[in-house]
Amino acid sequence: MARISKTVILSLLSVMSSIFLLFQLYYYKQYFSSKNGADISDFKGSYSLEDSVPWKVVKKFLGLVSAHNIPLYLIDPLVLGQMNENIHQDTSTANGLNCQYLCAPREITTFALLGKFWKNEVFLKREAEEQGFQWMELSGKDPRLAGMDGLSGTEIPLHYIFKLQSHAIHLVVFYERSGNYLWHGQLRLKQNADKMFIHFRKLHFGRYPGAYNKFVECRYKEAKMFYQVYPEDTSQDAMDFKKKAKHLLHVAAKTLDKQKVPFWLSSGTCLGWFRQCNIIPYSKDVDLGIMIKDYKPDIIAEFQRAGLTLKHKFGKEDDSLELSFQLADVKLDIFFFYEEDDYMWNGGTQVKTGKKFKYMFPKFTLCWTEFLELKVRVPCKTLAYVEANYGKNWEIPVTSWDWKSSPSNVQENGIWPPGDWDEVIQIH
Repeated sequence: MARISKTVILSLLSVMSSIFLLFQLYYYKQYFSSKNGADISDFKGSYSLEDSVPWKVVKKFLGLVSAHNIPLYLIDPLVLGQMNENIHQDTSTANGLNCQYLCAPREITTFALLGKFWKNEVFLKREAEEQGFQWMELSGKDPRLAGMDGLSGTEIPLHYIFKLQSHAIHLVVFYERSGNYLWHGQLRLKQNADKMFIHFRKLHFGRYPGAYNKFVECRYKEAKMFYQVYPEDTSQDAMDFKKKAKHLLHVAAKTLDKQKVPFWLSSGTCLGWFRQCNIIPYSKDVDLGIMIKDYKPDIIAEFQRAGLTLKHKFGKEDDSLELSFQLADVKLDIFFFYEEDDYMWNGGTQVKTGKKFKYMFPKFTLCWTEFLELKVRVPCKTLAYVEANYGKNWEIPVTSWDWKSSPSNVQENGIWPPGDWDEVIQIH
């Protein structure tokens, strides 16, 4: 059982390598091509496994870290750049004794390491030495402790260099920050450091500190299982709606990005992404969430300029604000969220009675994901968010939904004074 658990965990962790591919591939490809003498195009072709020093060193080092169950993530800009250029090429006829990427001639291969998994470094260093590696640790002060007495001098490992023959492995240590991103520190050599250990100027990471947003993948395996139980609706109406909903989401994202207003997938759109990696065809709308602190009065005008029609505006900026637009025959609902000490909530308004409703969520932070060929945000702890809204049985499709009573997190929140109705209940 322990072996299965480790395998599952490591498999999940390996997905995180896409973080670095997505956020660094393009930038470092351009940067390396313009700043360094070597160009990625210089490394085209395949190379012999027998003659490749980089491959031999990388293979030996990966064997060491694998024995200690330490997940590494390839972030080398040369290798990733070459993979990106060839991703659409047919490699099915490639000779199994040759390789295109890890065998390419270069002095350094760069990997990322999450600091929380770096537990057995003493044993790894010792075993590396036994296999002929020389190593160097580059540490620095944690900037978060700079103002804390007794802790300001505490140093943390930032970079490791493992060298064998003419090739070096550069490990960049990433740390998770409370702002929901990954951070790595600057590489600085101390006075007693061996400045001839490697060509430090050729390291791609470390000249400056770096920070990268967290990225979560859609649950593709679970989505496949969902469709095995509940076959996908492939009717013409369903396909037409998905196409229109995708277009609407892209227009909404472009409009909000233009105003620098952060948003996330909410309600049924978030459920569709989390449960089935797709739009729910019977939902008939697209749902987005925005923090009320990010609200801008010209949001409505910007959406109208983008071709959307305002359908209704409920509530007001300091209480239960909600906007609804329409593009073609698909509706866009924007829910504004309010933050309390220990929870978040958005409001709802009943037109006929003026009743107010509150939908309560546990506090959450936002991560990036890809949905319908678009990079968007979702609550990082998506399960808690979805369960708050749809209960423990969220995996079972519900085609009949009452926004006033069906959600698990809804509660009545008073009634709007009749004198305020012209302001807080606007139908267009």
